[in-house]
Amino acid sequence: MTFKQIRENKFIKFITNKYVAVLLFFVIWMLFFDENSYLNHRELNQEIDKLENANEYFKEQINADNKIINNLNDPDSLEKYAREEYKMKRENEDIYIIEYDTVEKE
Repeated sequence: MTFKQIRENKFIKFITNKYVAVLLFFVIWMLFFDENSYLNHRELNQEIDKLENANEYFKEQINADNKIINNLNDPDSLEKYAREEYKMKRENEDIYIIEYDTVEKE
């Protein structure tokens, strides 16, 4: 195949058109090399998704903590929480912590 035959190919003629070549260059530049490229946008969108998931998680944690705080307004539930979480006790009271052996014997 000679150079002249290659130049007369329809696809080659289309690609070597100056307008198509400039458009192709522009598209490639915007997709890969520009500061606002598609790759940068994809990374930023992934980061936004992670932050939104973290935001939802922390909102759920805030709601759970608010429920606990509201329950602690009652003196009985406050005493129960202190006993269970911080191993507190009354003055003349003994506490025995029982731990079960979780290892199964053969």
